[in-house]
Amino acid sequence: MASQVGAMSAPKDKAEPARLVGGEHGEDDALEVHLRPKRLAEFVGQRQTRENLSVFIAAAQSRAEALDHVLFSGPPGLGKTTLAQIVARELGVNFRSTSGPVLVRAGDLAAILTNLEPRDVLFIDEIHRLNPAVEEILYPAMEDFELDLVIGEGPSARSVKITLAPFTLIGATTRSGLITTPLRDRFGIPLRLDFYEPDELQTIVERAARIFGLDLNAQGAREIAARARGTPRIAGRLLKRVRDFASVAGHSGIDAAIADAALTRLEVDSRGLDAFDRRYLRLIALSFGGGPVGIETIAAALGEARDAIEEIVEPFLLQQGFVQRTPRGRMVSGAAFAHLGLEPPARDAGQPGLFRQGDDGQI
Repeated sequence: MASQVGAMSAPKDKAEPARLVGGEHGEDDALEVHLRPKRLAEFVGQRQTRENLSVFIAAAQSRAEALDHVLFSGPPGLGKTTLAQIVARELGVNFRSTSGPVLVRAGDLAAILTNLEPRDVLFIDEIHRLNPAVEEILYPAMEDFELDLVIGEGPSARSVKITLAPFTLIGATTRSGLITTPLRDRFGIPLRLDFYEPDELQTIVERAARIFGLDLNAQGAREIAARARGTPRIAGRLLKRVRDFASVAGHSGIDAAIADAALTRLEVDSRGLDAFDRRYLRLIALSFGGGPVGIETIAAALGEARDAIEEIVEPFLLQQGFVQRTPRGRMVSGAAFAHLGLEPPARDAGQPGLFRQGDDGQI
């Protein structure tokens, strides 16, 4: 049976992402679905995840069974939705898609589940945002392929059991810690996606350039990949913006110099940090002597929600070693001072959180 995208997809935010280097989804990204790989063999990066998935898919096919339930976790923009679609294609089954916030009532999920055919794939994005009432009916559906629904109210209420076709639930989350333990334990295949290496992103950028029909050399692709924060979605977004600058300037091809000039105008520096990242780091470095400082204080000073800082800003800075989360608050490293062109403050015995200049600029 041919794989297809269901009509139950969650509505996406129609606005552009607030940050060019933000991993969150934007309308412009949705317009480039043809850039997504269709098969595991075409998927670049996440080697361990790909290899394990290929084994699990082959095993399920050999037994003519539904694949065990899969949970993809990791920062936004790494390919969780793409991998879910690939799994359905590799299995040769239908693909149905929805989102946790969309499923408000138990009946919403029941309507989807009862329309699945044997071994179909149901993808729930942002599964950590499921309504608790909806989540409750998922438990028997995932374990026993049954729905337990209560019809009516008061003395006339009665329980109805509905048998479902065996299916595969694929959940995706950017915040695995918010998934309840009972739900997490029902996923037989938990997989975490990590940030991509520059070489992998360069391959992705070069493939996208070929699809766009761009004359992009290896050095230009490398320049874009190096600033993409380890995220394919951001790499594709930066490529399109570089294409815009090159087109208006009348360049027939894109090399490292052209890519660098375009990305510099976009305020994306050589490490992929944008103006907001640098503002965050400078706040801790200059206003709080390098830290430690509490996240609530940082959020208030920046005028941003705490969740946005923790989910969107900090993951990449942590991965790059620019920021540390400590029990007393956030601290910036010597590498962050160096990147900002600042001198780390000398260590003060009365303020042990401050930095001194050492081999790596950090105490």
